[in-house]
Amino acid sequence: MKLISNLIIISVLFLFNTPTLKAETVFLDFQFILGQSSAGKKANQLLKSELEKGIKSLKDRENKLQKEEKEIIQQKKILSPEEYKKKISNLRSKVSNLQKDRQTILNKIAEKRNKARSTILKSLNPIVKEYMAQKNVKIVLDKKSVLLANDELDITKDIMQELNKNLKTINLN
Repeated sequence: MKLISNLIIISVLFLFNTPTLKAETVFLDFQFILGQSSAGKKANQLLKSELEKGIKSLKDRENKLQKEEKEIIQQKKILSPEEYKKKISNLRSKVSNLQKDRQTILNKIAEKRNKARSTILKSLNPIVKEYMAQKNVKIVLDKKSVLLANDELDITKDIMQELNKNLKTINLN
């Protein structure tokens, strides 16, 4: 579906291939801006460190649970069947909690990533609109939607410079 819409856009651009249309259509690389802008880099670093801390914490808990499992297995012959089942049930409960915590950490990181993306987009929209007004641009496309284009039509660096001036950091908390 996306390919069809891209082909339609390109076809329209070729059909109406006039000098004014060329100047009125530009593109930018939104993914590049997300990852390489000042605020985007800082947000990525923060999210990466939070994820690493969370994974380290989970790994420590997982190692403790593995040790506990080995101890329970070693004690199987010593323990009564009821006590053994009770310890296994307790261990399963801890493993289940560990999995829930892992999912919670991943969800929080994803939520913060979405918040950062949304914040950058909210800051980016007025900058792009102002650029469009100043340069008499009618259409701004995302680079991933463009099949072929002249590099002169890429406004990513200009827009990113303005974004870096206006948005230094993102509060993700």
